Amino acid sequence: MAWISLMFAGLFEIGWPVGLKMAQQERTRIAGLIIAVVCIIVSGLLLWLAQKTIPIGTSYAIWTGIGAAGTFLVGVFFYGDPASLWRFLGVVLIVSGVAILKLAH
Repeated sequence: MAWISLMFAGLFEIGWPVGLKMAQQERTRIAGLIIAVVCIIVSGLLLWLAQKTIPIGTSYAIWTGIGAAGTFLVGVFFYGDPASLWRFLGVVLIVSGVAILKLAH
């Protein structure tokens, strides 16, 4: 159950930077801020639950890895962020590191 909580914590970790990005536009400012605050709270609570079982270093690395890789992909596919081979390689390295942490647990 802790790993499921951690996975969802990482997915909600993607939501707050997206909410902040939305808040930069006047027409979606309030919705973006609400999304950001809700995602921060839910993500933090789920991380807290996961850390009851999963070591802090492992859980934090996985949480931030999911958030970083997911936010990168949202940026590329929805916000026109640069998508070079080197940037994708960097994300692959993050995901690989997260997978190794999970396997080594």
